Amino acid sequence: MPLTAMDGTLVPARIAGGGRERAGIIIGAMRRNPSTVVVLAGQASEGLLAAVGRSMNVSLVRPEEDPDGLEAAADALRRAAGISSPYVLVAADPLAAVAAEWRAMWEPAGVAGGSEAFELRAVEALAAWRANRFELPDYYLVLAEQAGPGTDTGQHPDFYLGPLRSVRPHRVALVATAEPAAQAAGLLSELGSLRHGRWWPSLDEIFRTARGFYPGALAESPAAGQATLLA
Repeated sequence: MPLTAMDGTLVPARIAGGGRERAGIIIGAMRRNPSTVVVLAGQASEGLLAAVGRSMNVSLVRPEEDPDGLEAAADALRRAAGISSPYVLVAADPLAAVAAEWRAMWEPAGVAGGSEAFELRAVEALAAWRANRFELPDYYLVLAEQAGPGTDTGQHPDFYLGPLRSVRPHRVALVATAEPAAQAAGLLSELGSLRHGRWWPSLDEIFRTARGFYPGALAESPAAGQATLLA
């Protein structure tokens, strides 16, 4: 289904909703509606959200509380799953705190005990996921500086563009930073260009990959069968 940009032009789409994969067998669609749910990861400006919200085929879901809070993000994803729209863009992520602690762990000036903070957030996210309080979205769109070949933005270690993308490359896309109108156009273009791919592995596997993933180096996820380059 094509996307309609703010100026009324159409952006071609080549995308379908996600499904669960177990032992190599596709079980079927995860959600009971035709929407493709996409989490917008990163700092989205009000101008960007307003511009994207004017697209006819995109429904925007905002968290009702702290956008970085797990419960608020999980609630936003639950609401998104009930919307009948070609694309539902969620401006919150239940893995945001995990991503922040993973990045802090690898910052040059990272504080001691960073791995413990990451593990704490990972345990919290796993507990919520296992309790079915949230499911991962069909795709992630990451707002970040354009990166060269590698695993992050080229400026900072990035959980989404590093370990998360390494396990399912087709389910994580980058939207380069720009002024709101240009960034919104780029975001809509990325939505129309998302590719089919295997469904996410378990959250346990994603966190195992994150623990063994080194920024700037390629780590291999045996279960996912995906690899990145070793620098």
